[in-house]
Amino acid sequence: MSGAPDEFEIIAELFAPLARSYPGALGLTDDVALLAPDPDHETAVTVDAMVAGVHFLPDDPPDLVARKLVRVNLSDLAAKGAQPFAITLASAFPRGTSLDWLRAFGRGLAQDVAEFGIALIGGDTVATPGPLTLSLTAFGRVATGRAVLRSAARAGDEVWVSGSIGDGALGLRAARDGWPQLGAAHEAFLADRYRLPRPRVTLGAGLPGLAHAGMDVSDGLVQDLGHICRASGLGAAIAAEKVPLSAAARAALAVDHSLLASVLTGGDDYELLFTAPADAHEPILELGRRVGVDVTAIGTMIEGAGVMVCDGQGRDIALKRGGWRHFDATETGAEA
Repeated sequence: MSGAPDEFEIIAELFAPLARSYPGALGLTDDVALLAPDPDHETAVTVDAMVAGVHFLPDDPPDLVARKLVRVNLSDLAAKGAQPFAITLASAFPRGTSLDWLRAFGRGLAQDVAEFGIALIGGDTVATPGPLTLSLTAFGRVATGRAVLRSAARAGDEVWVSGSIGDGALGLRAARDGWPQLGAAHEAFLADRYRLPRPRVTLGAGLPGLAHAGMDVSDGLVQDLGHICRASGLGAAIAAEKVPLSAAARAALAVDHSLLASVLTGGDDYELLFTAPADAHEPILELGRRVGVDVTAIGTMIEGAGVMVCDGQGRDIALKRGGWRHFDATETGAEA
């Protein structure tokens, strides 16, 4: 591939090699892929789109753009307890995108295809006069009837999250504007958390049979917990002081405690959020230790509706919004 490549050259050089591990991909030489049915499993399917300037910064490294695209989708599968096995990719690259940029994007995609043991089995590649726009569909397998859905929470369930919350929202600020008050190490940590999510695939695979309901934290902890509440016909109460924070996030709050609202509602964390009965508490902690992912109980599902957030003295914390909404006219800016 040299000069100004066309879509067939891009597919042949960058994408077709990522299909070799899955025979049903047909080497990306046909209009379809063939998925073999499995009577013991259901296929979980999810799709997420990313647009430059909305979901990532326009000057973010191309390999990290590709990897974030993969990972935000795998996070959705992990939240259902599904094991990913394949992806499809629709790419609208701005006209004039350099060959170096495309190859770096392809390397990032290849890195995560290998890391997560998946195959690229199809998609579409076009040129656009507008911003870079990417859409990825991910496929996973979960034992029949065992998917961890949003709608199955029960009153009295504990509310859990994996990892740490708030790093994504704070990381956007660090990546976009810099944050010298935090020191170089904390600034770099937060920016990395924004650019490169860690989908909790191994943790998610262990949740069927332990968790009742779940999803991932993409649009903000409070808003996403609200989705579980609505789907399950319940409310939730969480304690702000129990929400797990990274050292970098704690440093940011020490500089400006008003950032707590961003931590609770900012999104882009791609951690797992799930509910489980009290008798699953110790098994969940053991699962977290076994797969090397911290898990923290932060609240309880209750009768009622909506999400109540309390401070250390049990007082309600008023939040102007629950999380990111693409079509909310009150939003003052894009995610990125």
